[in-house]
Amino acid sequence: MINMLSTIRGSLLEKIYPSGWDLAKIDACCSHVPETITQRQAHWHADFEPVACESLDDFAMLMGHEIALEIKRTRDEGRKLIMILPVGPMGMYRWVVFFLKSWQVSASHVYGFNMDEWSDADGNTVPGSDKASFQNAMQDAFYGPLSELGVPECQRNFATREVLPSYGDKIAALKAEGARQVLVFGVGRVFHIAFWEPHFAAEYTSVEEWKKPTHRLGAKLHPLTIEQNALTSFKSRYTLVPCFANTIGPGVFMGSDRIIGGCDGVLGRGMQWQGLSLWVTLRYGPDKWVPSSFMPTLPGKLFFMRELAGPLVPDAN
Repeated sequence: MINMLSTIRGSLLEKIYPSGWDLAKIDACCSHVPETITQRQAHWHADFEPVACESLDDFAMLMGHEIALEIKRTRDEGRKLIMILPVGPMGMYRWVVFFLKSWQVSASHVYGFNMDEWSDADGNTVPGSDKASFQNAMQDAFYGPLSELGVPECQRNFATREVLPSYGDKIAALKAEGARQVLVFGVGRVFHIAFWEPHFAAEYTSVEEWKKPTHRLGAKLHPLTIEQNALTSFKSRYTLVPCFANTIGPGVFMGSDRIIGGCDGVLGRGMQWQGLSLWVTLRYGPDKWVPSSFMPTLPGKLFFMRELAGPLVPDAN
């Protein structure tokens, strides 16, 4: 069979794919039978667990329940809760609101930190009220619907040019008071966490150095990240997708006490975009060129649509 691995030299992909990717290893991660996707790996944290979901409804509900439980537990313990929050996946927020309202549990002890936001090259973001902004999405899906049980406005942090650089100090101060940190995340097409892209690895001489930055303003997004978001958020219109974003870095997300991840990238009619990203996240092993590969080294759960497990082979027709 003629495949990309045998024809990449001299192609445009040779310039697009990050130089630190081991493409043969990436492909090998995807060669296993679907039933083995939850098989424990040596590099996984003892309390890390991938959880297969049969439908998008199950996925959203289970992930939402897990987030709501963290809010309830820390409330019961009298602890503050640092929550690093994504805009994608999004379906779980409806269930977080449902469970907290059903239990009559207040989220007033929660300190929310949005992990990223669209920007220009200088880190300037669109107004929070803009329909395309992540701040607006969080207000509509989570903060607003919680109403009287919600997170106080002064405890909601968004990744603007002015606020994002303060995340590290704010989180450190909260942890000094005994706060617990939970990372909620999705996995990008190019294995990013937040918008911490794989090509950033070239700037750091070691994993230890790579783990230090708390944020980046005006981060240059990978072409596949642009295309992913064109498909998932912009109705295919890639001319509207910003080429830059403000984002947290490993100095924030790697400091989490627990992670709650989600991979829901199924498109219907047998199509999907996230199967490779899921398998590589679980099997590649920690590598600064594959940011999501560090997630299994932390305690928590990664919910995923079972369909993403594949098999990742071409359709017969």
